[in-house]
Amino acid sequence: MPQITFYYDVGSPYAYLAAERIGGLLPEPVRWQPVLLGGLFKLTGRSSWALGDYRRRQIGMAEVERRTRSYGLPAMRWPDPWPSDYLYAMRAVTFAFAVDRGREFTMQAFRNAFQRGRTLDIPGHVLDAADEAGLDRREVELATRDSRIKRSLRDATDTAFELGVFGVPTIAIDEELFWGDDRLQDASAYLRVLTCST
Repeated sequence: MPQITFYYDVGSPYAYLAAERIGGLLPEPVRWQPVLLGGLFKLTGRSSWALGDYRRRQIGMAEVERRTRSYGLPAMRWPDPWPSDYLYAMRAVTFAFAVDRGREFTMQAFRNAFQRGRTLDIPGHVLDAADEAGLDRREVELATRDSRIKRSLRDATDTAFELGVFGVPTIAIDEELFWGDDRLQDASAYLRVLTCST
């Protein structure tokens, strides 16, 4: 079976849309790999479509809302501010995977952000999501300052970049990359062809 990896950052609304749908389009096992999108931006010299040009930002947000409706998901509630600094949140996600609660925490954080409008640059909001996902708030808070967790997130981001990942969400099927939530179907079709030919 090919290795399937889902690269994401909880600050990305497109990654949220992919996370909500991935289970219905790709078979397990899928490895969920948190990476720091801001770190990828630094490595690639790129920036978020949501920063800078106001009209581009409005068009992008409208497109996210359109896709949300078309997927039958709850209405988008944008955090304010958005985007913001997700380093603390992504360290918490990294820790959650270390204690086998990664997907649960990821989905809680995504839904709190984009269904409830809770900004994840506030540590208390991140810890609320951790608590709701069955994690110990104090352990999560301590983990965000742990050098091993910091290094793990940094290494994961660097490794993703070296493999060709430059944005999120990205689905990797072995070495083939599919960037964007609208590429999930393409990834699914590619996987079907790949498994039928082996």
